[in-house]
Amino acid sequence: MRMERAVVLLSGGMDSATAAAWARARWNWVGALTVDYGQRHALELRAAEQVGKALGMDAHLQVSVGLHAFGGSALTDAFEVPKHRQGRGESIPVTYVPARNTVLLALLLAFAETRQAAHLVLGANALDFSGYPDCRPDYLRAFQRMANLGTRAGREAEGFFLHAPLLHLSKAGIVRLGSQLGVDFSLTFSCYDPPAEGVHCGTCDACHLRRRGFVEAGIPDPTKYAQPAADL
Repeated sequence: MRMERAVVLLSGGMDSATAAAWARARWNWVGALTVDYGQRHALELRAAEQVGKALGMDAHLQVSVGLHAFGGSALTDAFEVPKHRQGRGESIPVTYVPARNTVLLALLLAFAETRQAAHLVLGANALDFSGYPDCRPDYLRAFQRMANLGTRAGREAEGFFLHAPLLHLSKAGIVRLGSQLGVDFSLTFSCYDPPAEGVHCGTCDACHLRRRGFVEAGIPDPTKYAQPAADL
């Protein structure tokens, strides 16, 4: 039974939506976990709810963890969100949230164990692990090992398997895969600093990467941007 069940981190962005669709196509039961960690806005949380319904998640749980209490990131603190950059300049960008994936994956692990699911899925990808240390392959391997050392299921059952199906994909590759899996990207939300409900700023790193992904994939972009590409 456990080997037929999976749980996925669903943030509401295009990567996690594609990872959730990938899981939905592989296992009989898939649950989604969305975490309100004190990020700058709640738009991605509402997007996650819509994506979960569209993909037919068997369960969808939202929990809150106040990482904003620690600050240290443009996503949880009063730092300015970088704009108008053609990619990330520094090795670890200011949008890195200290310990975020360690906390979120621990919550996903608890969700998996209580729902008798053997598989944990997240949407980390090549663009993430190039800048974020908690998205890199060696970190993910280490987390899987920890998960199997520190849980009842890891000691007494088949254990846990951590999957990052997008890990070596570009944004264009993610757009293509998501399209093949039937993801409605119009429901997803990526912007770090949205100017209005349902509107992407068009100039932050996340918007730049999202826009470029659709262009390079040759697939129409359903996203509403405050600043059109022609103005960049």
